[in-house]
Parts: sequence; C-alpha cells; structure tokens
Amino acid sequence: MLLLDRVLRRIIRRGTLTLTEHSGKVRTYGTAEPGWPDLGLRLLDAGVPGYIARHPTLGLAETFMDGRIAIEGGDILDFITFARRNNPWERSGDFEAKGLGGRIVERIVSRIDQINQRTASRRNVAHHYDLGDPLYDLFLDASRQYSCAYWADGVTTLEQAQIAKMDHIAAKLALKPGMRVLDIGCGWGGLALHLHRVAGVDVHGVTLSREQIAYAKAWAEREGVADKVTFGLTDYRDVTGRFDRIVSVGMFEHVGAANFPAFFRKCHDLLADDGVMLLHTIGRSDPPGGTDAFTRKYIFPGGYIPAMSETLAAIEPHKLMLGDIEILRRHYGLTIREWYKRCAANQARIEELYDERFYRMWMFYLAGAATAFEYGGLVNFQFQIVRNRDAVPLTRDYIGRAEAEMRAARGSTSAPDPCAASALHLPESSLTSAEAG
Repeated sequence: MLLLDRVLRRIIRRGTLTLTEHSGKVRTYGTAEPGWPDLGLRLLDAGVPGYIARHPTLGLAETFMDGRIAIEGGDILDFITFARRNNPWERSGDFEAKGLGGRIVERIVSRIDQINQRTASRRNVAHHYDLGDPLYDLFLDASRQYSCAYWADGVTTLEQAQIAKMDHIAAKLALKPGMRVLDIGCGWGGLALHLHRVAGVDVHGVTLSREQIAYAKAWAEREGVADKVTFGLTDYRDVTGRFDRIVSVGMFEHVGAANFPAFFRKCHDLLADDGVMLLHTIGRSDPPGGTDAFTRKYIFPGGYIPAMSETLAAIEPHKLMLGDIEILRRHYGLTIREWYKRCAANQARIEELYDERFYRMWMFYLAGAATAFEYGGLVNFQFQIVRNRDAVPLTRDYIGRAEAEMRAARGSTSAPDPCAASALHLPESSLTSAEAG
C-alpha cells in the first residue's frame, strides 16, 4: 500500500480522490476545488496494492481489466482525465522523473518490439485490426475512419469531422483527375473512395489486414468503382510502380523506428518526380522514447509513436523535401472521446461479442489515448513531402480553397459524404463471418 499511497499523494493535488481499501480503511488525496472532481477509487481485493507495486507499468490497467478496482463518482475516463489533468505535459517532469536507467530500458524493450519483419508485421496488424467488423461498426463513423478527425470551424459531429479530415488531406495532395494515388495502410477503404469521389483519381490501397481488405473490396464493388479504386493485401515494402500521389494515414505508427529509413526510401522510389505525399501520423512532443507496456501488450504490439526529430532525420537522406508540416494538437482527443461515448453506449453488445474483460481493456485504452492528447505529450503530425519544390503552389492558400470547393460540391458543411453513406451496408455473410472470428 505504501507505493500506491506515495504515488497518489504525488499526482493528486487539485480535486479530491477518496481511496477505500479492501479492509474498509479510507484515505483522501488532494484538495477540494471548484471545477475539479471528487472521485472514489475502491480496492475490491487485498492484493491490489501489492500487484500494482510489483507491476508498476501494467498494474493499474490489469487490476481495472480484471474488476479488482472500481471507480466511484465517474468512470475510467473521468479517473484518467483527473490524474492527467493534475499532471499536464506542459508542467510535468515525467520525462526526467523516469530516470536515465528507466528511459534506457523502456527504449530497448520498445525497439525490440518494433523490429517488424514481414511476418511480425502481419501478426501485429491482425492483433488489432482483425478484431471483427461488428466492433468497429459500433463506434466509428460511416466512412470507417479509425484515425484523428479534423475539427474545423463549424464542425460539430464526428461524421462531419472525419469528412473534413479527408477533405483536408485531399486538398494538401493537390489532386487532379486521372492521377494514380497509393494509399499505404488504407484501412477499410473510406479515404481511398473519398479521394476518388472528390477528385476523380485512381487509388490503390494496401494493408496487411485481411478483414480490412475484404471490407474495402466489397465497398468498392458496391459503389461501382472497383476498376478505379483497388486494394491489395500487400506489405508496403513490396509495392512496385510509380504514383503521382502517396497518402498514408495512421500507418506510420506501425513501421517501427528501425524501419523509418527504409520506409522513406521506398516512398521516394514510388513517388513520381513531380509527386506529392501526405503522411498523417500520431507524434510525440518529447524526444524519441519507447512504447508503454500496456500498449505493447494489449493494443498495438510492434507499434511506436515517432518524435518529429527522428522522422525528419529519416526523411532527409532520401532526397525528399518537406512542403508543409501541420500539428494537430487537440483534434485526436476530441475524436477519441466520441469513440469512447459510443463504446460506452454499446457496452452490452461489446461484452456479447467478446467479454467483460475485453470491454474494460478497450475502455482503458480509449481513455488513456484521449487524455494523452488532451493533457499528455501526444499530437498528430501531417507531413507534406515532395521530390520537386514546385510540385505544389507557392503559398498554402490553395489548401483552403480546395476544401471550400469540396464543401460547396456537397451543398453544405454538414452534408453527408454519399460515398460513406453506404459503408455500413455489408452483406449479412460478412457480419456473420466477422463475429465468428
């Protein structure tokens, strides 16, 4: 109990947390303050403090997943928000507090986990993205965007924000009808279909997820564009040919730092001389580090969130020029909170598909992720990359103009994307097979 008591005294200063031990003993942390919550943490068995002490990087997550602790006066999102709000990145000494030894061990373990040879990459992708269509149907928007949305002025819903994100990317790519576009890590195909619809481009998407490929191909067939929007179960390292444009959203986090140079060398070889690439990835505001134990074990094995410094260092040797860098700060926090709400509303269905422990694990993941963008050091990077400095207009005014044209073509900022509208109308057999998996 000593370690848990010490940690809570250090991190809870504003607002109050009432800890009820299994024995009934009550401890209080923090100070009541207007605008700050009053939450409770109840330990449901006597072994919890010892387990957390023996497993400091996983103890809280696993005791929550196993139902050994309960949050009172709120839920796990409230609790993690409370802790992180008390210790925001701007004022936190977390980086220094880990100590040199802790940081070295974290980076070594994380780097080993990121080796990501072809077999490991397929296995790691399947661990998360092949969980089954019914789960993702419950919380994603109709365009199946499992990445940071773009909360532009006037945008109020998740659906609008994801369309705004795809418009934003399309605008930065400076697309023209007939261009060949490669989508590295295409997910379920929503972005590829959107780019074809708004710009008349031919798109080829690649992913290592069998579930995603089946979904994307069926979607393109339903839209009647399977000859223009194609998909392949292909490692990006095995793609051949040249493309006018390359886009990659939410995939770079799975490459692994050791493979960054090879990734950009391959992108250079695939990109036409006057081509444009848009790389959208989660990024860290801190120097290069490691992946936390919970994420490595339960969520994204092999995953790593890059620092800007190591990403730029991998781009520079390959005759690639940065045309634009944009940092999306709070956008992903807003996005993930919407996913969290939808998952919470579908608790019974998620537990039916999996079990209660999976539901708790999933909610811990979403809560931790949302607050990392709100109070931690995570952001999203959008790198626009070119081989020729004249591949895009002289000023970035063209981006806003292109977005306005796409909105006007839909009739209003809130109009649904007609391509995305049919995304959820899967054949019954697809849903059945996914559930069976």
